[in-house]
Amino acid sequence: MTQNIAILGASGYTGAELVRLIATHPSMRITALSGDRKAGMAMGDVFPHLRHLPLPTLQKIEEIDFSTVDLAFCALPHATSQAVIAALPGDLRVVDLSADFRLRDPAAYEKWYGKPHSALELQREAVYGLTEFYREQIRAARLVAGTGCNAAAGQYALRPLISAGVIDLDEIVIDLKAGVSGAGRSLKENLLHAELSGGTMPYSAGGTHRHLGEFDQEFSMLAGREVQVQFTPHLMPFNRGILATVYVRGDAGQIHATLASAYADEPFLQVLPIGALPSTRSIAGSNFVHIGVVADRIAGRALVIVALDNLTKGSSGQALQNANLMLGNDETAGLMLAPVFP
Repeated sequence: MTQNIAILGASGYTGAELVRLIATHPSMRITALSGDRKAGMAMGDVFPHLRHLPLPTLQKIEEIDFSTVDLAFCALPHATSQAVIAALPGDLRVVDLSADFRLRDPAAYEKWYGKPHSALELQREAVYGLTEFYREQIRAARLVAGTGCNAAAGQYALRPLISAGVIDLDEIVIDLKAGVSGAGRSLKENLLHAELSGGTMPYSAGGTHRHLGEFDQEFSMLAGREVQVQFTPHLMPFNRGILATVYVRGDAGQIHATLASAYADEPFLQVLPIGALPSTRSIAGSNFVHIGVVADRIAGRALVIVALDNLTKGSSGQALQNANLMLGNDETAGLMLAPVFP
């Protein structure tokens, strides 16, 4: 059975990544692509690497006939999805890649995003889209909210450890390096080649990054008490990838065993032998996550290191994994592409 798919916001990086992945999907067919500023253009003209694919012309969202669409991916900027999704047919299944529905508490959303939520009914309905931990809810959901890419990396390192009680919850530090595509495709001065190449810098330091809202929500729920982590992301001069080094207090052997057990049956989460170090080069362009555990020289401390592709497992690949569950497909359909190396 062919499933008809619409991608709203297809002219951005995550939209293009969805097209790349769905092109190999055994049952999905892209029947509509929106890109308001690029409406009327061929997708291959916007993204030449997709020229070989027979794709519909980009159009405005209001021009799309949703009556035959089985699922829509919403890859629009933050604060845009609320109004757009509210106006879609009420029975249409949606996977949202923005931040608009990730936080369950309206007060938390207003705190981190600076304005009240305008679609509270949808916010209450949305299921958090970290696939490996919300599978059953995602299967039955109409609206799934994809996680932040940084938030996904940190949670893969920490969720099983918090649940098992094998680390000190008051001493968690996440030091994260992120590729520049995580900032989106819009023009920004600090993302110009001359400004970025050859150097790196922290951003949103001191507890101001919005993905902290997801860490607070998810870690505190798991622990049954407030958990606040220290988190500093750094902008790196490479296109795609995230490397998160998480510093914790706990026994490295026990931490490794806990993660290995938790992820033993997960198709995309691979725990490396203890002491092995992940690399962004080893997961580029794929939906795989590599997780390493290293004992620190200070007794009772350990490092958990996570590498994932921010555009794939951190966003569009995760979205497709969730859509597969929602539509009754094999969860891995369209996602078993090997990483690109070198």
